[in-house]
Amino acid sequence: MLNITRRGVAAAPLALAAAGAAHAAPKPPAAAPASPWPDATETAAMIKRGELSAAEAVGAAIARAEALQPALNFMVNSDFDRALAKAQSLSRTGAPAGPFGGVPFLIKDLYDYAGLPTRSGSRSGELRGPAASQDAYISAFDRAGLVVLGKSATPEFGYLPTTEPLATGATHNPWDLGRSSGGSSGGSAAAVAAGIVPVAQASDGGGSIRIPASSCGLFGLKPSRGRMIGTRFETRITNISVRHVVSRSVRDSAALFALTEDAAPGAAYPPVGLVTGPAKRRLRIGYLIENGLGHAPSPEVAAATESAAKLLESLGHHIEQAHWPDDGAQFIDDFLLLWANGAAQDAAEVARLAGRPADETLMEPFSLGMVEMFRKTPPETLPPTLQRLQADALAYDTWFPAHQFDVVLSPVLSTPPPLLGEVGPSVPFDTLVARLREYVGYTPLHNIAGAPSMSVPLYWTEAGLPVGTMISARAGQERLLFELAYELEAARPWAQRVPPVHA
Repeated sequence: MLNITRRGVAAAPLALAAAGAAHAAPKPPAAAPASPWPDATETAAMIKRGELSAAEAVGAAIARAEALQPALNFMVNSDFDRALAKAQSLSRTGAPAGPFGGVPFLIKDLYDYAGLPTRSGSRSGELRGPAASQDAYISAFDRAGLVVLGKSATPEFGYLPTTEPLATGATHNPWDLGRSSGGSSGGSAAAVAAGIVPVAQASDGGGSIRIPASSCGLFGLKPSRGRMIGTRFETRITNISVRHVVSRSVRDSAALFALTEDAAPGAAYPPVGLVTGPAKRRLRIGYLIENGLGHAPSPEVAAATESAAKLLESLGHHIEQAHWPDDGAQFIDDFLLLWANGAAQDAAEVARLAGRPADETLMEPFSLGMVEMFRKTPPETLPPTLQRLQADALAYDTWFPAHQFDVVLSPVLSTPPPLLGEVGPSVPFDTLVARLREYVGYTPLHNIAGAPSMSVPLYWTEAGLPVGTMISARAGQERLLFELAYELEAARPWAQRVPPVHA
């Protein structure tokens, strides 16, 4: 099998102070636009000013979670007792330690958090007990003072761009309960969009931060490969998954990025540090509307992308037509084979734990379909697949200087959030693959290239559904994206928008 790493790997401990040293005495972050709920930065400030205790902040978040869980189904494991105990301890000590001391938070259920089970959205998760430990990246959130309320829902092993696992049921989009919240970080996105928590952990192995951010009207940035704590040795194109958060404000995302990036000597990239606002530099922006297959998106998505391009142009940026640097149809086929290899590895681990082959009692139909797809693939096709993907990564990296692009603007998805069931795990395999090829034809190239990319919530349809706009850069250029995101947030604020189902 290919050596694929879809989820994070355990890492040597790294002092959070090392990340902080890269941005000592930073400028104050830009003020967040008006919102019905305070973001994580303001919540932490309120706690530090004594206007709110950590126990009150966490207790209120738990009450919101309990009230909205029946409608949204965003959480798969709660940890309320430990969260309250931690918050009460922080309250007794006065000023909570860490820049986000006392702020409620969720961990995505693909990652271990000590004391909680990791079910990965799968019925096979019942074979695992509570995690005994967690890696350095997840521990950085604890050191930042965030209080974990529990685990957010994810599709089985994070495969699908919708959060509808058969094990725990569908997560509903707070903008329309009949629609998908996206995936694979759909539980986190639904919780943040509904105002339950101000920010939540997420990950992206083919669009899984950007897709739910687009579907739920949030900001979501996918970092570069090897950027975050514990990932500096993830250098292969098969290391496609990266971790960060989904948030309502750009400043929350930027601050948590600074606290969890690898800033120690020998890091893969020079540390970004804390980005606090927009830059004055005007950018040359490539503009894409068709997906990798050369097909146009829905009219609503086309309108959203055109609207974003006009906004950027009005801000003084230069927009120029662009074309994908790869053979999109071949790329999607190659990426699906890589994804199927991951499913085969997961099935092998499930079989080991169960003591029998993985079947429909342990894994979902789509997952088993990918396993079968990989099983039928002749081994001699794998080396050329990797060679083509390596060439795609190089083509992406050289695309920018060849056309003097600073960033590239495109849709995130081909349609607004789909109805639940349209891209769910029980759709017949061939039908579902055909739908996925169209629906997620924009996001996976950045995972192969190891490049940063973000979804910015700049547009809502007439039916009130959010449609994100994707802006992407070369590897290591997160600062450029954060600065542009601050500018867009100020020009077209989104935080005041409230979904019909909310806290």
